[in-house]
Amino acid sequence: MPYRRATLLILLVLVSSALAATRQHSIVLGRWRTVSVTTDGGKGAEVRIRELLIDDKLREYTAGPLHEVTDRVFVLRRAQRLNDALPGETHQARWAWRLAGWISVDRQTGHISQLNLPMFDPETSEASWYRDYAAYCGSSDDGNKAYLMVYQLGKRKPVLKREFGGSGCAAPKWERGPSRVTFISEKGEKTTFQVHSRGAEQQTETGDEESQ
Repeated sequence: MPYRRATLLILLVLVSSALAATRQHSIVLGRWRTVSVTTDGGKGAEVRIRELLIDDKLREYTAGPLHEVTDRVFVLRRAQRLNDALPGETHQARWAWRLAGWISVDRQTGHISQLNLPMFDPETSEASWYRDYAAYCGSSDDGNKAYLMVYQLGKRKPVLKREFGGSGCAAPKWERGPSRVTFISEKGEKTTFQVHSRGAEQQTETGDEESQ
């Protein structure tokens, strides 16, 4: 009898584990709404945000479209509310919206991971995603240097880190076959790199490409 009970207990544990592993999570993005975002420098902008709900629970506020990395994982940019009250105003919270970094969401497990994009500046960087690559213009901690960046998910070091003389850029443009990304500076200067998992090589534009 004790042997049968032990066997039954083991079977119940295995069945419950299997059910937990195959549980489907409900992942929903809410309706868009517009909020005012203010940077540390005092610049304001109108940004569209929406809620990320997992199993009917609010997990994050997000801004901008999602990017499907695989059929299981997608990435989103976070938006968050910070208490903007001064020390003498601690009796009442003063909530202000800010744009933050990026997160990845696993559809199967419902797990959210914070992505550490090297030198990504939430106030100035605009990331453009292709496959599992993110291209953007980053900046040093003191803001004195700007960099052309390409980061691949799962890698410790960026695929591309190239200092340039500008202060920022719009979201870079991607091409496929081969995988290439073009950065356009504030002055309209274009710099193109062919990207692969081992690194990135700068491309020289031909006269035909320039005319196109």
